[in-house]
Amino acid sequence: MSQTLQAIRGMNDILPVDAELWEQFEEAVRDWLRAYGYRPIRMPMVEPTPLFARAIGAVTDIVEKEMYSFEDALNGESLTLRPEGTASCVRAVLQHNLLYDGPKRLWYMGPMFRHERPQKGRYRQFHQVGVEAMGFAGPDIDAEQIAMCARLWDDLGLNGIRLEINSLGQSDERARHRADLLAYLEAHHDQLDADAQRRLHSNPLRILDTKNPALQALVEAAPKLIDYLGEESLKHFEGVQQLLKDAVIPYRINPRLVRGLDYYNLTVFEWVTDQLGAQGTVCAGGRYDGLVAQLGGKPAPACGFAMGIERLLALWQDQGHRHETPAPDAYLVHQGEAAGRFAFRVAEALRSAGFAIHLHCGGGSFKSQMKKADSSGAQLALIVGDDETAANAVSVKPLRSGLDQPATQVRVSFDDLADHLGDILFPLEDDNGNL
Repeated sequence: MSQTLQAIRGMNDILPVDAELWEQFEEAVRDWLRAYGYRPIRMPMVEPTPLFARAIGAVTDIVEKEMYSFEDALNGESLTLRPEGTASCVRAVLQHNLLYDGPKRLWYMGPMFRHERPQKGRYRQFHQVGVEAMGFAGPDIDAEQIAMCARLWDDLGLNGIRLEINSLGQSDERARHRADLLAYLEAHHDQLDADAQRRLHSNPLRILDTKNPALQALVEAAPKLIDYLGEESLKHFEGVQQLLKDAVIPYRINPRLVRGLDYYNLTVFEWVTDQLGAQGTVCAGGRYDGLVAQLGGKPAPACGFAMGIERLLALWQDQGHRHETPAPDAYLVHQGEAAGRFAFRVAEALRSAGFAIHLHCGGGSFKSQMKKADSSGAQLALIVGDDETAANAVSVKPLRSGLDQPATQVRVSFDDLADHLGDILFPLEDDNGNL
């Protein structure tokens, strides 16, 4: 007997009971994004490896340790399963010249891949909703994207998510800060852990985002980037803060918030919670004005964010959200060859009329089929036997109380069946609001 195959560790099946919750979340997300004028875009899951090395930064955990990269056996090209969506989205915008007629608001949703140690809320195949606005230079789009997130938390009924913001300024400001930071860290070299020592000369800014408790005091005393911001960067950051205050969105300035990707500048933000253990960030993003030019396009401002679907769903469920399994309008039971053929025709006719019909398949007695009809959650059972088939009719039996029809079973002709079901399931109100 052959061994049963298992899914790859950290790449999970989403079974029907969970997939229905995902669909409910995705429907809410689509409505939310549509309200802000964002349009969908879909990019491939596999991209050329240099795209991420150039966009994310060669000296990053993602590029150095976490990407799933492989050589295409057909042409020797190095390919990578996308570890994030922004680089892919910018690549698509440039390739198809989407900014030719002005700024764009875009969004995408789908799987990303990183070779990390699987744990709750962090998987090797994980899913994100990504939002990108390209061509907008002012602080208003930064603030709008942050406000969008606040509205989604409210729409979903999520509590306990806090906003942290910072500004990374511009490249020349970061360069001055980097020089002073490097000197400070070199003076405390013996206190750095192995990871910090590795990053010391390649990307010292990343050390500020360390999760090592032993480094917290050292990092807290390090030079702060916000003290190096020039007039324009400060004006932009103050503009974001003013709009957040106008919208009554609480926030905390976190000078150690640097984000994990090299392409950010000016505004960066994270939405965090204490309710998911170590994986407390549920949404993060910011401005990346240099990335479009970095990937070969004409310079254009841009701002975006991504949220982890698994983490948000875990938080949603932990806070008591439950979804109801969708039920059909009616469950159609039948017995006998002729009745089965007639029932098949009845089911298709009712579906054409807009009803959700579960046609019983696999045989069985009327008693066993009626048990399945009741457990399906359907409002009605439709019964087809030899008598109904001969009369070109269907027996309709209510399974739930409160329906607008007699509690007893009635027989309805095939031609009148759709209207009869509509009257029962979707009764109309009169001018006085009565059914």
